[in-house]
Amino acid sequence: MHYCQSCNVSEPMRPDDDDAVCPVCGRRDRARRMPLLFVTGASAAGKTALHAPLAAALADVAAVFDFDWLIDAFGRAAEGGEIDWVAVRQAWVAVAHGEAQQDRATVVLGQIGPNHLVDLPGLEWAASTHFLLLDCGDEVRRARIEARPAWRGRDVDEQLAWARWLREHIDDHIRTDQLTPDESVRAIATWVRGIVAS
Repeated sequence: MHYCQSCNVSEPMRPDDDDAVCPVCGRRDRARRMPLLFVTGASAAGKTALHAPLAAALADVAAVFDFDWLIDAFGRAAEGGEIDWVAVRQAWVAVAHGEAQQDRATVVLGQIGPNHLVDLPGLEWAASTHFLLLDCGDEVRRARIEARPAWRGRDVDEQLAWARWLREHIDDHIRTDQLTPDESVRAIATWVRGIVAS
């Protein structure tokens, strides 16, 4: 992500606190690192519905994005082939690092789990990574998915299985079927602010 501007070859730099350091010539450039937070959940957990109010609630401390915003662009780049999902995740890491240069953390809402970050290029430029699971009961999820327009997909069984996996692998949970949307936003914002302030 950072390349030395003093060396005669494109030498990758390494993070050292809030600097990027060239391992060859020792050049140091400012490279602020901030937390990267993922608000995840299987389909129908409420991620899309909560995005706009959450962005407004956190505007002073974090940039808030929907993971799916890059899918059309990467789909076009794939020219009808399969989307490179590692590249999409890597792009969000790069976006987060750009936000960090403005002293802002980044929150990404989308279907992403800790398993998706293993060996992800560029992740060392985030100060830390955190996951919060938005969840709901299986019957609520089924009803929400089945009420959607057909173009959104109705892979209910797959989403129920994904929800079970996320519950087993992410400690911090919020049940959106037990809170109002406003309460859900406040709970997520409190979680984010606690991490950013630590």
